[in-house]
Amino acid sequence: MKTIALIPARYGSSRFPGKPLADLHGKPLIQRVYEQARKVSGLAAIYVATDDERIRDCVLGFGGQALMTRSDHPSGSDRLAEAASLLGLNPLDVVVNVQGDQPLFPPHLVTYLAGLFEKDCSLVMATPARRVTDTAQAADPNVVKVVMDHRGLALYFSRSPIPYFRDGERPYFFRHIGIYAYRVDFLRTFVTLPPGRLEQAEKLEQLRALEYGFPIRVVETNGDTLEVDTPEDLARAAAYFRERGG
Repeated sequence: MKTIALIPARYGSSRFPGKPLADLHGKPLIQRVYEQARKVSGLAAIYVATDDERIRDCVLGFGGQALMTRSDHPSGSDRLAEAASLLGLNPLDVVVNVQGDQPLFPPHLVTYLAGLFEKDCSLVMATPARRVTDTAQAADPNVVKVVMDHRGLALYFSRSPIPYFRDGERPYFFRHIGIYAYRVDFLRTFVTLPPGRLEQAEKLEQLRALEYGFPIRVVETNGDTLEVDTPEDLARAAAYFRERGG
C-alpha cells in the first residue's frame, strides 16, 4: 500500500476566479499548498490534478508534478478518481485529497489519516474534525458540522448546528476539516454513485457515502487549517505569512 497526495485545482470559481494562481505572500496559492504537502511524511508522490494549462504550467515551473484531467468533473472526488486512474494506482492504495485552497493544513494530520488504512483493512474513507464551542461558528452554514457514534464513525454532516442542545448545557460541536483520505477502490466506486437526496439538500459530497451505507471514520484533532475561499481569506492568509516571516 502506498499513499499519494492529490491536490484538485481548477481555474474557474464563482467566488474567486483564478484562485490557485493568486499571489500569497510572494508565491502562487497552489505552490503554498504543494510545499505544505511536501512536509507530509510517508507520501509516495504528490500531484496537482487540474483541467487548466495555466495551473499545470505553474506547478511544473516550481518543480511540482501535475496531471491534466477533464474539465467536466462535477466534484473534486471525480477529478481525483480520474487522476488515480491515470496514475495506475493499486486498488488498495490510499489517496489523500488535499484541498487546493488550504495552504496551512497540518502535515502530521495527513500522515495520521493515511496510517489508519494500514491498521484497518476495512477502512474506505477517513476525515478529520475539530471540537469548537463557538456557537456563532456552529450557526454559520459555511462551517460544516459532523456528529459521530462511539466508534468515531460519522452519523451525519450538516451546515446546521448539530446536535441541538435542548436543555441549555454548555454546547460543543465538531467542525469538519475538508481533508479526505480514500482507499482507491472505494474512490472508484464512490464516483459512480448518483448524488442522493441529503447530498443535494446540504450540497455536501461526503453525505453520498453515508447515504449508500459506506462508513466514514472521523478523527478528532487539535490541528486546524486556513481555507482561502475569497479574496478576503487570501488577505488573512497573507497576513499570517507576513507575521511569521514567510
